[in-house]
Amino acid sequence: MTEIDFYSGGDKLHTACRLVAKAVRKGLKVMIYTSDTSIVERLDKLLWTFSSIDFIPHCHADDKLADMTPVILADKATKLPHDDVLLNLDVESPSFFSRFKRLIEIAGTTPEDTEAARKRYRFYQDRGYQIRHHNLGAA
Repeated sequence: MTEIDFYSGGDKLHTACRLVAKAVRKGLKVMIYTSDTSIVERLDKLLWTFSSIDFIPHCHADDKLADMTPVILADKATKLPHDDVLLNLDVESPSFFSRFKRLIEIAGTTPEDTEAARKRYRFYQDRGYQIRHHNLGAA
């Protein structure tokens, strides 16, 4: 069964970058998914610049190097090159999440983001998934 972790209390895209860097250091492959192409483009740029000491090799799902790249950015679920970690940045729960060993959800700080995250949390909970919550704002 897919392991699910929810993170809250921090900037959504910077949190995503930190979690992706941590997963890559552990040798895991990560697919970052959102149907919002503007978020995909912002994250693409941020992965190059968010840290001066971490290099996060990444590409888009339709890139010819996607099968060999540890981090894949996707705005549609047409190609799933691995099944390690799915980091969902979409407002909806992806229909293909259960194919992955681990799912990471990040709740943003806006009221809309928070409400969408609560719906996703309930969606997984209603299906019997155990969910770990990590509050990044807690001391």
